Amino acid sequence: MPTVLKMTLRRVITLVPLLFGIALFVFVVMRLSPVNSAVSALGDQATPAQIAEYEHARGLDQPAPVQFFRFVANLLHGDLGETIGVARPVSELVAQALPLTLQLTVLGVAAALLIALPLGILAALFRDRWPDQVIRVVSMAGIAIPSFWLALLMIQHLSLGLGWFPNAGYVNPSDGVGAWLQSMTLPALALAVPVGCSLARIVRTSMVEELDRDYVRTAYGAGLPPVVVVGRNVLRNALVNPLTVLGLRIGYLLGGTIIIEAIFTMPGMGTLVMQAVGTNDTNLAQGTILVIAFCFVVVNLLVDVLYLFANPRLRGGH
Repeated sequence: MPTVLKMTLRRVITLVPLLFGIALFVFVVMRLSPVNSAVSALGDQATPAQIAEYEHARGLDQPAPVQFFRFVANLLHGDLGETIGVARPVSELVAQALPLTLQLTVLGVAAALLIALPLGILAALFRDRWPDQVIRVVSMAGIAIPSFWLALLMIQHLSLGLGWFPNAGYVNPSDGVGAWLQSMTLPALALAVPVGCSLARIVRTSMVEELDRDYVRTAYGAGLPPVVVVGRNVLRNALVNPLTVLGLRIGYLLGGTIIIEAIFTMPGMGTLVMQAVGTNDTNLAQGTILVIAFCFVVVNLLVDVLYLFANPRLRGGH
């Protein structure tokens, strides 16, 4: 597939200036922050001489372009700086927190697909009939529910009320897959419901468009069973557009983990962001936001590549 490979390579090349732009944007935003990292580290009683010494030791007294290029050089070596106060490498904290956030995001995507595909397919197959109307109402309700409110409702009813799931904390998969799934189910569902309901409407629209095409009527006229027509042809072609939208929704899931992790007291990237905000730690905030943004860009690149392979018009250079 020469055309697909060429377009994939083009996507990868465009990733470099995009990541550079993200690093520049985060750097500028953090430098515009009214928080003084020297005061945050030394305290309000620090003298001007102490502040100047702190800034000189870390190069904060140098021109902004010099700071930025040194910042980029450190990024290329995996150095995200150190936390303010108790100096700990930010990359070390991120390495501990990122796996949990990625696990939660992957489970959220899986749960969203389990919601979106059945609802979207059923709504399309029974369009303008009562199952379609019910699914539309359910989808609108799911889209309208904020993730944090849904998380609180599930904690109240499914955790504290029925005792089916823990209301907080995180269990490592190495300590037991069952316990890990129990600790991740409610956070993943809180993230997945709005995304899944939103995707369900897109799946329905794509399915309806495919069902109205001539090749479907021809397949039915040739005597092919509906299961074969829908499962082998219609569904495969209809999922191309939802796949593209899914990449953007994954960014929503990554951002949503910040609040959800705080609600469920989970030591992920969201907890690091909240910790950085609470302690005015600009280095920690900068590092965590950069990593989350980079993950979002890389995930969208992977989704774009999957789209190129899934789109029949791009196969074989056509």
